[in-house]
Amino acid sequence: MIDILFCGNIGVFDGMLTCILSILKRSKTKEPFTFHLFTMDVSHLKDNYVPVTQKQVDFLNEIVRGYHEDNRVMLYDVTEHYMNSFSGCPNEGAYCSPYTLIRLFADLYESIPDKLLYLDTDIMFNRDVRLLWNEDLSGFEYAAAPDHYGKYLIHPHYINAGVLLFNMKLCRETGLFRKAREWIQKKKLPFADQSAIIRSTTRRKILPQRYNDQKFLHDHTVVRHFSKRLFWLPYPHTDNIKQYHVDKVHSVFKYHQFDDILNEYLTLKENFKKRT
Repeated sequence: MIDILFCGNIGVFDGMLTCILSILKRSKTKEPFTFHLFTMDVSHLKDNYVPVTQKQVDFLNEIVRGYHEDNRVMLYDVTEHYMNSFSGCPNEGAYCSPYTLIRLFADLYESIPDKLLYLDTDIMFNRDVRLLWNEDLSGFEYAAAPDHYGKYLIHPHYINAGVLLFNMKLCRETGLFRKAREWIQKKKLPFADQSAIIRSTTRRKILPQRYNDQKFLHDHTVVRHFSKRLFWLPYPHTDNIKQYHVDKVHSVFKYHQFDDILNEYLTLKENFKKRT
């Protein structure tokens, strides 16, 4: 079983759907997948901070089981954990959203196994997920690739936490997640949960950039991360183009490598709209 974790609210459905499709369509493994989805209701902070719906999960389950009968999607409502641990904390107004914090509850669930791949929802797999999943984590709490900008501005091994392959057995032993939660509770951090994870790390494995490429797409790229990035032309500016912004993926990035995935996504999205 390959276990993958996503976190988010009702608004990340398109990201989860496209990422899941990329994993299923680019991977040749006969091993089944379990996709764990952490969500919560914190609509008291913002109206659209509402959970992933059961209808969305049921639809995703139909899709993944079409690829393998033992694939499954599991939904977790972590609202109670969040309210008990992070409500009113210094990092509640994190630079992204409070949903970036909830992966820090992964150690609290027995259904989360000894190995877990956490993914942001703005990610597409260009090659087989097993190239990443099969990385040896012996003696490491997790494996991660450098942050594209942070490796120049902060430290050569400053990691991007959008793709994290966790050795959950060791993380539970060292208390990585517990220590990270304590950081979130007591101090405002520049990058919230990412900073908390880095500060709580005992030992990590640095992966090549191809496992979390935030700027380029090469033939050897395993993971293309559609995070906010800097563009120099026609003038210096940032843009936050996601993989499901299909027209911009074509017109700005000139990518057509994902067309089979995105075409299926557009069809499925239309089918889902007709049901709701």
